[in-house]
Amino acid sequence: MSDSLVKHFDDAGFKKILDESETPVFVDFWAPWCGPCRSLAPIIDKIAPEYNDRLLIGKMNVDENQDTPAEYGIRGIPAMLIFKDGEVVGTKVGLVSEKELKVFIEEHIRGKDEHAKSEEEGH
Repeated sequence: MSDSLVKHFDDAGFKKILDESETPVFVDFWAPWCGPCRSLAPIIDKIAPEYNDRLLIGKMNVDENQDTPAEYGIRGIPAMLIFKDGEVVGTKVGLVSEKELKVFIEEHIRGKDEHAKSEEEGH
């Protein structure tokens, strides 16, 4: 299933992932006890194949990894961050629909102007 496309990140290796990724990195900060996080997981799994060559997608359990979420100011979950060249370029907090998640991703991997133009053209 597509879950293999969704990586599991931890504090120990996170900086290395950001440094070595040739594509933007999407991180879902979550916890097992979080209902909205559990609702978001299958949406992320479903869209992962669409972005496999353009985006590294991963999850980080905030109960098991507390340093990275603290470093990026994660106060509510689910929280989704997109990194480009090691820097946060997009943040979204809370449960979102599949469409909202795709728009969020596209805006940050293609650029807002390019995404708006594509939407206008019906793509």
